[in-house]
Amino acid sequence: MTRYARLFATRIGPWCVLMVCAAVAMVAAPGAADLASKVRNDQVTFLPGDSESVAVSRELRAFPGGELTPALVVFRRDGGLTQADRRAIAAARDAWAAPRPSLGTRTATRVIGTPADVAAGFSVPLHVQGDTDLLRRAVGEIRRSTARGLPPGLSTAVTGPAGYSADAVDAFGDVNRTLFLAAAGLVLVLLLLIYRSPVFWVLPLGCVLFAEHLVRAAAAAAADAGLTINSQTEGILLVLVFGAGTDYALLLVARHREELRRHASPRAAAAAAVRRAGPAIAASAGTVVAGLLVLSLAQVNSTAGLGPVGALGVAISAVVMLTLLPALLGVCGRRVFWPMVPRVGDEGDAHAGVWARLGGAVMRRPRRTWAATLAALLALAGGLVFLGDRLTSADAFRGDVESVRGQRMLDGAFPAGVSAPTAMLVPPGGDVLSAEAAAASVPGVIAVGSRRRGPAGTSVQVVLGDDPLSEAAYDVIPELRRDVRTAVPGTRVGGITAIEKDLADAGVRDALVLPPLILVVVFAVLAALLRCLAAPLVLIATVIVSFAGALGFSAWFFNLVLGAPGTDPSLPLYGFVFLVALGVDYSIFLMARAREETPRHGTRGGMLRALSLTGGVITSAGVVLAGTFAMLCLLPLWALVQVGFLVAFGVLLDTLVVRTLLVPAIVADMGRRVWWPSSLSRPRDAP
Repeated sequence: MTRYARLFATRIGPWCVLMVCAAVAMVAAPGAADLASKVRNDQVTFLPGDSESVAVSRELRAFPGGELTPALVVFRRDGGLTQADRRAIAAARDAWAAPRPSLGTRTATRVIGTPADVAAGFSVPLHVQGDTDLLRRAVGEIRRSTARGLPPGLSTAVTGPAGYSADAVDAFGDVNRTLFLAAAGLVLVLLLLIYRSPVFWVLPLGCVLFAEHLVRAAAAAAADAGLTINSQTEGILLVLVFGAGTDYALLLVARHREELRRHASPRAAAAAAVRRAGPAIAASAGTVVAGLLVLSLAQVNSTAGLGPVGALGVAISAVVMLTLLPALLGVCGRRVFWPMVPRVGDEGDAHAGVWARLGGAVMRRPRRTWAATLAALLALAGGLVFLGDRLTSADAFRGDVESVRGQRMLDGAFPAGVSAPTAMLVPPGGDVLSAEAAAASVPGVIAVGSRRRGPAGTSVQVVLGDDPLSEAAYDVIPELRRDVRTAVPGTRVGGITAIEKDLADAGVRDALVLPPLILVVVFAVLAALLRCLAAPLVLIATVIVSFAGALGFSAWFFNLVLGAPGTDPSLPLYGFVFLVALGVDYSIFLMARAREETPRHGTRGGMLRALSLTGGVITSAGVVLAGTFAMLCLLPLWALVQVGFLVAFGVLLDTLVVRTLLVPAIVADMGRRVWWPSSLSRPRDAP
């Protein structure tokens, strides 16, 4: 890092970096503009790729009509359908009797009523082949067409697989534009408040926007190489780039301002800032990158896709902040900080200010401080008892969604499972009658329907009594699979209910397997940076307790304050990787500075100086990162709202409590032993 930093001390070095960045921006422009066309939101991008249900879905596409996605049109009047209602329903069905190639629709099925005569409906098969724009247009036109001219009091909705898919695509439609504007606006406001300069904010925000530009181009290239990217991944990626990129910018600028008080040349100050802050920024980014790369081992496609894409985004953000930003700082000089321009010789006092006073209080009573802080975090973790039921696809949306409303209209009128029957695939040569008999005997199955023959065997529709997107329906799948396989070996079960069940099971597996791997990777990065073993173990333990506290408080907040219908299955894993990888960042910056100060001031003195010198900038960085993740709470999907709130609260907890109280108190209590087995742990090097 020292040799690299010298580049920014030369007269021509910063200008060369700026020219290279300009050339890279022009080369990346086509890819950045093309990312939107690479994003896929079809169901497979969110699923466990090698699960039984996904394999069945792929094979069913080769069956007659297997490529079709049904849109189920439902009509209901609670007091009973009238003759006018029946005529209106028949007319609505006749409007879709003929195929419409421009919308991908096929001939609508006949109208089916209910014995209670309170509801009726028909299905319009869609042939969209993964074209989400065509799916949205078709479902939208069906909804507009069927809602026209209905008698007062007759309700209608379009649901079924096509309805749910169209609503999911609509929910993601404006995600990235909303997030981009909200994140950029928030970062701008925070930079103005932090630096109190009408000019300087342009540099860090410009670098973040440049990083976002490069990340979009890199993500598009990754998609061309076969990596699956959906809108959820794209939205989280944008938040990561804005949050992490701004954090790294704040930390480098803080060190640059400090060096401007020691160096007359802004270029020399920029070089010194890179040399001294660069290793901590690189280690911080390396921790996040390594943690995210572990996600590529996940079984759930959306989680596995987020891993490498997120790692790419964080890595590019760190590189930009260690290249473009110091070049701009060297070229623009100290006047860019006007009106608060740092002057040579204006060292300041590391023992003055709120952070110095707080650090002094912690150093005087370290054991009492860390014990009380730990007790408070464990109390927050008690909120884990409020973790709700799993959030299902039917409950994924915030607010009123037509496909969900349509499913509710079916309740009590049709068997709930009729909107999305489960598919049983009997292998070629298998005894279909025995498989049907076994399926019919499973509790929760109310009907065994029509058959279709195809290359992979015979597909049989199995209708469940519960809502196909409910926990009760999910619980039927394991017994159904066991019984039909016992009757006819090789029989498999698919359909939307089985897919959701496999998705939940894969999410549980990922949440159990991946966190230990993430901890090992993070520990290795910390040990390499701090050149000891005890301190990394302390930091790992503190972020685990912090994560438990953040998740517990969030569970309580979701359940009792927001009234969320459940907890997204991926929330614990996403929260863990972001809070462990990102949350440990602030402890990294604190401990790296403490290690730098320890040889001259001892362990306690070094920690006090580190807390005093880094307190303001680390707090600012934490607020920025928490704010950018909080932007996810603006979106209409419970899963992203929950991730955004959990990470935002957890980052603030790490910044204001763990880094400020818990870590300094433990280090002060342990003394030089915290640096074991490095030379700093020996009596002659630290008191």
